[in-house]
Amino acid sequence: MLFKYCDRVVLTVLLLGLCTRFNAVAESGEKFRIEGRALVYGVRTEEWTPLAHVLLDGEEHVGFVRLDGSFTVNDVPSGSYVVHVASPVYRFEPVRVDITAAGKMRARRVNYIKPSEVVQLPYPIQMRCTGQHSYFAKRDTWVWSDFFMNPVVLMMVLPLLIILLLPKLINMNDPGMRREMEQSMNVLNPSPELPDVSELMTKFFAPPKSQGKSGTHKGHRGSGPRRR
Repeated sequence: MLFKYCDRVVLTVLLLGLCTRFNAVAESGEKFRIEGRALVYGVRTEEWTPLAHVLLDGEEHVGFVRLDGSFTVNDVPSGSYVVHVASPVYRFEPVRVDITAAGKMRARRVNYIKPSEVVQLPYPIQMRCTGQHSYFAKRDTWVWSDFFMNPVVLMMVLPLLIILLLPKLINMNDPGMRREMEQSMNVLNPSPELPDVSELMTKFFAPPKSQGKSGTHKGHRGSGPRRR
């Protein structure tokens, strides 16, 4: 009985060891690495590479950029990943990398609108800079067009232009045009007995007449000697 129990324990330990080894071998066989290079034209790589790093699908796998711009992300299992180069200064176009179970690499352009559309890119991937990050909105500057497009200025200038240009555009010597103008004026003032609006406004806003002078004149006239 004791020997049978020992045999079972030994077999169990051996099976567990074999399973663990097989899993380790399988996991080690599924790991790959992604290689590429980040390019910023017109800027030395020493100026931006220390602050840049490579991200796969967010922060699932992280790699660092070397001083020459190249990078390598190790221990990546098979699958499809979106590679980003994160930099606080420069912006890079992301690239999707597909890794098969056999270790075959394929790089293609990222298209979130049409994922089925495949535009293949060379591998190792070349990630080019598309510009700089803008963290602040540019302040608007004052220009002359802002002054002329102001609604208040338009309300003041347009009527003045109409008053100055309309007589030059209309031929007042034309009898037909003159007749139309007279008819339009008659429409505005249909009854001659009614007061004109312009006259009413003039009387309303005109200053009141002073009566002091009239009173003084009357006093002088009254104080003079009467003729017999």
